[in-house]
Amino acid sequence: MTSTQPLPFSSAEKLRYLSSNLRSLLVWPLVLGAVATALWSGAFWMMENEKRAISQRAFANASAQARSYAEQLDRIIGQIDYIMLSLKYHWQKSAGDVLLEEQVKQGLVPAAAGLSITIVDRRGMPVTSTLALGRNEPSIRERDYFKAHRAKDQGLLFSKPVDGMRMKRPVLILSRRLDDAQGAFDGLIVVAIEPAYLTSIADYTGLGKGDFMAARRADGVFLAARMIGAEPAAGPVLKETPALAAPAGLEKMPGTRFVDGRARYVGWHHARNYPMVGLVGLAEQNLMVAYEDRQRELQLIALAASILLLLVAGTGMGYSALRVLRREYAREVEAAYRLATESAREGFYMLRPLYDGQRQIVDLLIEDCNERGAFYRGLQRAQLLGKRLSATAPLLFQSHMLPACRQAMESGFYEDEVYVPPHESREPQWLQRRLERSGMGLAVTLRDITDAKLQQETMHRLANADPVTMLPNRHWLMQHLPDTLEQARAAGMLVAVMFVDLDDFKNVNDTLGHAAGDELLRAAALRFKALVRPGDSIARLGGDEFTIILASARSEEDVLHVAGRLIAALGDPFTIGGGARHTVQASVGISLFPRDGDDGPTLLKHADIAMYAAKTAGKGNYCLYRASLSEVLLRRVTRQAELRQALEADQFELYYQPRVDVASGEMTSMEALVRWRHPQRGLIPPDDFISLAEENGLIVPLGEQVIAKACAQLAQWRDAGLPVVPLSVNVSARQIDRAGVSACLARCMAHHGIDPSQIEVEITESATVAQEGMAGAELAAIRALGVKLYVDDFGTGYSSLSQLKRLDMDGLKVDQSFTAQIANGPEDLAFFTAILAMAHAIGMRVVAEGVETAEQLQLLQQLQCDEAQGYYVSAPVPAHELAVLLTRRFLFPLP
Repeated sequence: MTSTQPLPFSSAEKLRYLSSNLRSLLVWPLVLGAVATALWSGAFWMMENEKRAISQRAFANASAQARSYAEQLDRIIGQIDYIMLSLKYHWQKSAGDVLLEEQVKQGLVPAAAGLSITIVDRRGMPVTSTLALGRNEPSIRERDYFKAHRAKDQGLLFSKPVDGMRMKRPVLILSRRLDDAQGAFDGLIVVAIEPAYLTSIADYTGLGKGDFMAARRADGVFLAARMIGAEPAAGPVLKETPALAAPAGLEKMPGTRFVDGRARYVGWHHARNYPMVGLVGLAEQNLMVAYEDRQRELQLIALAASILLLLVAGTGMGYSALRVLRREYAREVEAAYRLATESAREGFYMLRPLYDGQRQIVDLLIEDCNERGAFYRGLQRAQLLGKRLSATAPLLFQSHMLPACRQAMESGFYEDEVYVPPHESREPQWLQRRLERSGMGLAVTLRDITDAKLQQETMHRLANADPVTMLPNRHWLMQHLPDTLEQARAAGMLVAVMFVDLDDFKNVNDTLGHAAGDELLRAAALRFKALVRPGDSIARLGGDEFTIILASARSEEDVLHVAGRLIAALGDPFTIGGGARHTVQASVGISLFPRDGDDGPTLLKHADIAMYAAKTAGKGNYCLYRASLSEVLLRRVTRQAELRQALEADQFELYYQPRVDVASGEMTSMEALVRWRHPQRGLIPPDDFISLAEENGLIVPLGEQVIAKACAQLAQWRDAGLPVVPLSVNVSARQIDRAGVSACLARCMAHHGIDPSQIEVEITESATVAQEGMAGAELAAIRALGVKLYVDDFGTGYSSLSQLKRLDMDGLKVDQSFTAQIANGPEDLAFFTAILAMAHAIGMRVVAEGVETAEQLQLLQQLQCDEAQGYYVSAPVPAHELAVLLTRRFLFPLP
């Protein structure tokens, strides 16, 4: 190996070294043949190694591309199957009242190019389709898949490609059977997919001319293929169907097996859930271009070296003289070795620069290294000594190694951290690299910092991930969103920020526990992730709130379509809590960049406001941000402040509505109903402020005020000598959860000397279905005071009579919606009768709420209902008017 690098010796030193080593000057003529043979052997060995490495990389790339394409096929078929199952459900639920044309308009069924959906009846005639139906549509009753479904439910059936009756070109048919209400065959849902649709979903990044992707059925039937750089073809790329029995595999196939005669590296992968196989073929010709260049380079080098060896046969003495002079240079190498191996955990290399005619470093020779340094390259020390650095790492040499070496030779020192990708048996590594000039060469030290880097990456990932759903968290979102907006601003693109809140999620935690709530959050996150597209992002902010960033939205209609799909995705019940099925809805607020804000915090705030508007409008809905929504929110905040001030200023007063015995009309009890006496707006009914008090927690102090006022009024009537009857007060689920109702009742009854038999508590159904624990203990504490418990608005929640029996309730008040319907017909009357019978069977009194007419009262008397309450008896009245009713006692209207 020669170099034009001058040696740092004087003429006298050169003569002294040469005169003492004359014998070595005669060696070269004897070893010329051996050196030439070794040179060519080394060149061929390196060429073979590089060819093998190219093949291995080709197989790895083909395997990864095939697996990715199989996953894309599995995902798109899964989405189509989900649509078919949904259509089947609605068809059978509505007795065939499904119009695909209408569903396409509403965005519930896709109208994608290359894909059509048709529903045919039991005769094989099209009924509705995503394509326009003609007047004389052909029947498919003679198709094999129609016959198969008619004979037996085949589930999702993949048919061989056939010429479509309507598309008039080859299509892949997916079909599912429809049954009528008696389980008999009622037709099919048929999805026709053009082959080009299956190849359009693939990611062709990294593929070159002559490479292809193909889709086949698991039984080998060809479906679709696309070759880069060629015209689209309907036929297969392979001349014959290969045997692909294994779930995944790799094979180098000769050109004789392909229609274009090109040899390829082929990888295949079966789809996980459907009988489809994704194939990827990489043309060997493309992969070998770099190898052929390198092969020519090595051959030229070997040829030039051989010619040079022939020429130096006559001047071998001069070459031997150069070797003698290099011994001193070797001493410098040893000194550099000691510098580079101060730490036993560090690898080292001693590199000698190789220059071109312009004195530019073009490569470096590995003069020496230790075993750890060789280990970092995945080789033995003997395999590296004397090699060029470019030959040991051809992929990283030009981009990472050569620039660093040039800078170190110029400045004397260079230090950085580099990532070394995996190679054969060597794992990927992070190395701290230190290069220091030593004489005419470079001393390179390497330290493995992989563990520290992995720990750093793990800590970063944990800091940016939600521990329940493993989605990115708020911290990640606030870092990611500015970059997304900046890219959209530069490209003039639309970005949508969607604020998603799960409606009534608290009911899950209250009824099934927080573990089930976490399970529901994870399941909802999976459904959301399945709907977002590549380039979009989803994060969990906390609680039941999610944020979705649509960075690839094309229009406002596109955003609204995604929002509708998000809400629809929650339509199917979730199986959680050990088998319980629970359905939740989502309210979605949407803000658009740049229309609704120019920065992340503003867009998030506006999306939150829009979400609140969607929830207020009825939940299970989406809403786009408008400036007027901020005004609505401001008014609501103002109302909350007024409500808090009203509590402090004692602006609430009680009205009272009697309950009477159904048979006689005698007053048996009364219900205290709160009203807000606003200084400007007058008397405000409870429907306008109770829900607001529930949301912000003011219902707890308000409930305590109601109990105190009710007890004080009872004491006043009693002291006035009026024949008082029991007074019931309403208590919300939040008051029960806070476990303060029993203490408040005990305190107020003791202060006013109220007998417990004169107080009743009405609780909502949601409080009765709460889990055992604080809520159950609080209800037990109320009963222990001697106070009776009634279930308010029975029939509108989730409770059952058996559950009420377990909680030992004294009675229930049937919601006024059921009372209003008892005169509508036999079915409604029978339903009310069943409630009465079951309640009486477990010793509970029944109060019918909302009695408005004499006909309703007569039916209640016939059913032997216990009590009635409603405007037919008396509207809610203030305390002074109720005193008159107490004296009157019997309240049925006079005939």
